[in-house]
Amino acid sequence: MRLTHTQTQPLPVLRHNIRLRWAACLIAVSLAAIAGLDYLTGTAPVQHLYYLPIIYGAVRFRRAGGILVALVAVLLYHLTNPHLLTLRYGEADVIQILLFFAIGLVTAKIATDAMRLRYLAGTDDLTGLRNLRSFEVKLEQIFAEARRTATPLALVVLDLDHLKSLNDAHGHLAGAEAVRVVGRTIAGLLPQQALACRYGGDEFVLALPRVARQEALSIAETLRREVELLAPILAGKQFPAGTLSVSIGISSEDFSKAPIVRTQSRWRRKPALREMNEAPLGEKLFQMADRALYEAKNGGRNRICLLTSDIFEEVA
Repeated sequence: MRLTHTQTQPLPVLRHNIRLRWAACLIAVSLAAIAGLDYLTGTAPVQHLYYLPIIYGAVRFRRAGGILVALVAVLLYHLTNPHLLTLRYGEADVIQILLFFAIGLVTAKIATDAMRLRYLAGTDDLTGLRNLRSFEVKLEQIFAEARRTATPLALVVLDLDHLKSLNDAHGHLAGAEAVRVVGRTIAGLLPQQALACRYGGDEFVLALPRVARQEALSIAETLRREVELLAPILAGKQFPAGTLSVSIGISSEDFSKAPIVRTQSRWRRKPALREMNEAPLGEKLFQMADRALYEAKNGGRNRICLLTSDIFEEVA
């Protein structure tokens, strides 16, 4: 039995982007500068400076980066100290070369473990979705971005129908596997840039940036239908399609409805709410989606309800 999420994809460490290209350039320049100093001085204190680009390379590019930069450092160490080209190593030379590789490997291991811990700290073990802590942190950024770009934002709250009955009839293992199956279904249908979180036993919340209400309804309906069509294996037993269903509540706001006003030589959008931080707005949108969820459950379950509210002042 294994309920906790098994990671099947590598951690998002290496991506070819501008920052990594700048990191590679910085490493190359650092190695060249240290090699120049080493050639001019030939002293151990200068040679120890090779550790810095090795450490940085291991942090940014993990194991491959640590080994590659260590190899380049060893090569430069030989070129700037001609007596090593004849393989006449002293004890200090052997130790120095071994330290280059040791530092690269150890640093890469520490950096990888640190990233894995950060990933696990923000992940729900059962479903592999975000946990509440990491979701709330990211959600603040999404609200700020929606306000800055004047784009729509939708929150979707859902939970499994009749989970208690499933637990009572087939055991809590079946219920836990049902939650996991729904979580994986959500992850498979989640649009790019969207966030999903399991914040309770069988409760989930989705943040859909740049998604208007009609598109949010379409996404929710697809999710509701896909869950209903599942024929899951729960606690080793095959269940027919229609065993699982979800009730869904949606709240939506379009930040482009805020009128533009002139304040202190810059344009900004004027919200009707007095408080400018994202926390009250986030709570309000979540409460709206949660209230819509209960309307869906009270209306017979396996259905969707949408609740909206214009929180911005109307343009005269």
